[in-house]
Amino acid sequence: MADEHQFIEDGLRRSQINEFFADELGRAGYGGMDVAQTPMGTQIVLKAEKPGMVIGKGGKNIRKITTELEDRFDMDDPQIDVQEVDEPDLNAQIVADRLANALERGWYFRKAGHTTIDRIMDAGALGAEIVLSGKVTGARSRVEKFNRGYIKHNGEPAEEVVDHGQGVAVMKLGTIGVNVKIIPPGAQLPDDFDIREDAEVPEVEQAAVGAEAEEGVESLLEEEPEEVPDAGADEDVEIPDEDPAEAIDEEIVEEVVEETQETATEATDVAEEEPVGDAEAEDIDELDEEIESEAADLVAEMEAADEGEEDE
Repeated sequence: MADEHQFIEDGLRRSQINEFFADELGRAGYGGMDVAQTPMGTQIVLKAEKPGMVIGKGGKNIRKITTELEDRFDMDDPQIDVQEVDEPDLNAQIVADRLANALERGWYFRKAGHTTIDRIMDAGALGAEIVLSGKVTGARSRVEKFNRGYIKHNGEPAEEVVDHGQGVAVMKLGTIGVNVKIIPPGAQLPDDFDIREDAEVPEVEQAAVGAEAEEGVESLLEEEPEEVPDAGADEDVEIPDEDPAEAIDEEIVEEVVEETQETATEATDVAEEEPVGDAEAEDIDELDEEIESEAADLVAEMEAADEGEEDE
């Protein structure tokens, strides 16, 4: 058999055994079971609110259950151990069965839900959730939830920390499913943290860099700063006592203004003469002379031709 099929087979068998115990031990306050395979056989640990009813008078009831397990589920030498539940209000299976019985006896679902979840929280639970699904008040089915405290719905904490319980209430209009989830007191959740006021924090020593770094920053700040020598203290610098406006020579200012004006005029003259250069003007004159000489030669040839025609 493949591993996947084996897992399905084991899960189905476990569900059938759990349903069998719930039917046989309902009056004894059945609170769940743990099944483990050992070399000596199958070890089954039953949790019940009333262990005496599970064992029966002289062990009669427990022997009957053992025989039933061997015949119906083909178990080899099942060993059953019964444990008493310390706090029934913190066991999800017992709470689910109680709530289902209360609904069957005619309790209003809101009163039964609030009363049950209040008892769970009063017992010290960190959180609880009750879900009633089915035809609660009318012909149409719906879902009613009752929440208190803190509850986990997914991840590993939802499988390992949260206690699950299921029950069924058979009513005239139909069945009502009861699902109960409880986080017991003292459960360690991944997001828990503690704040300790008396925790001793070790002192952090600063790494010294060089010989001068042996002294801490605080000691350096406490010392007085060294005096910075004035630049050029040895040289004698004469500081005029006169007003800066009176100390400026007017003649020097006039000379500077005249020089700036001359440079500006020279720059403008050069800019105006730049469009036509000397070389370009000489080229234009030579072209004019050549054109005039060619025109004179053509006129002379035309006159000579006219004279020859007249002679003829």
